[in-house]
Amino acid sequence: MIEEEEPAMDQARTIIFAGGGTGGHLYPGVSVAQALREKQPQIKVLFLCTQREIDSVILKAADLPFIAQPIIPPVRTIGGLLKFWESWRLTKDLVKHVFRDHQPAAVLGLGGYAAGVAVKLAGQKKIPAALVNPDVLPGKANQYLMRYVQAVCCQFEQTRQHVSSSQQSKLHMTGCPIRASLRNLPGREQALDRLELSRRLNTLVVAGGSQGAQTISQAVLQALKEVRMQGWQVLHLSGRDHAEEVRAGYRELDVPARVIDFTPDMADIYAAADLMINRSGASGCAEITACGVPAILMPYPFHKDMHQRANARALAEAGAAIVLDDARDRRANAAALKPLLESLLHDADRRQQMADHARRIAKPEAAQQVAQLLIDMMK
Repeated sequence: MIEEEEPAMDQARTIIFAGGGTGGHLYPGVSVAQALREKQPQIKVLFLCTQREIDSVILKAADLPFIAQPIIPPVRTIGGLLKFWESWRLTKDLVKHVFRDHQPAAVLGLGGYAAGVAVKLAGQKKIPAALVNPDVLPGKANQYLMRYVQAVCCQFEQTRQHVSSSQQSKLHMTGCPIRASLRNLPGREQALDRLELSRRLNTLVVAGGSQGAQTISQAVLQALKEVRMQGWQVLHLSGRDHAEEVRAGYRELDVPARVIDFTPDMADIYAAADLMINRSGASGCAEITACGVPAILMPYPFHKDMHQRANARALAEAGAAIVLDDARDRRANAAALKPLLESLLHDADRRQQMADHARRIAKPEAAQQVAQLLIDMMK
């Protein structure tokens, strides 16, 4: 009688990545998947994402296989909740088939509603599972799913204050996985040349996530009417929906500026940046610290839990950033932004101190750490 051997680690095994719907959920997963390929090329990965267009755009660009789940976000109405539970049932049927076909060795939840079915099912089937929790405040989905996993990968020590005592032992301060290109930035002058910017001027980068941020754009354009910008140029990532409006705004200002609606290559952006104005999503905070860029952070003001404010405060407490709450009013925001810009644009020593503080709290190897954690869980 021939006995079956245990599957060896060098045989092809599959790790399922569950989540999506936003770049903030997907990009950390993409980074971990790429780190896994570097560490153990024989490991297969499969993303269970949402049906939103951004998911297929990001995953196709990264050459990563995916299956779109029918899950939709819950809406707190009777009709909305009924639709959510119906989509949960359909997604559960799909995920069961995927698990049966691929026999995953581990599951990584990327946060949000789209991670729920696969992570819960993994817990019930005793499949090793972990969560990525890059925000200070765990979202409702992650709070619920922590009971089903062996590890929770966090960016901020402050997260410990928001997790129940029964789950504390699962927390690992890995950092938030970032794109490999951001761990080794190109030279500043080469980046400026590719961006068609002057080597002789300092660069203020205005961003707001992959979709841009209209309230930030409006505040900056209003504030720059009264701020002395001698020695500076602006690189403004506007988002596709607001690019023409932003370009028109700069035509009325006496400021060297380049407006880009979107770029997937943030390495040149961070290499060129001497100061940044941005939102404070988890990935953005991880990138700012890893790249050592001093920042004015304007947290997204429309979330009920204001989790971006908690992220921004963590960087501010470390001396890496200044927090400016978004008042959702052009003139109020501009009035608050103007003195901050005036103090930072012409104080190179302070900007350098902020950059140094940012690097001290950075965890640029987060993707490698999460990948290794998954590998260890499979043993």
